[in-house]
Amino acid sequence: MMTIHLIQGSFTRKDAISIITKLIDGKIKFQEEKIKNADNEEDKKMRENRIKSLQKELYDARKVIELIGDNVSVQSEININ
Repeated sequence: MMTIHLIQGSFTRKDAISIITKLIDGKIKFQEEKIKNADNEEDKKMRENRIKSLQKELYDARKVIELIGDNVSVQSEININ
């Protein structure tokens, strides 16, 4: 097992939105690439739904960050098992 502390700290509102946006954009691009190479229609639909979910989560995160104030605490880790 391994844990990567990807994000850990306090950020300005602008920087927090930028960091989260770039991470989610990377995940969306990954899903889009998988869609291009997918032969299975069910797999494509699943990935399209995941992209929509990521876009909504990004929208929601931006709204929350705007409400928090000037400094935003963000933590993210990746657990590999």
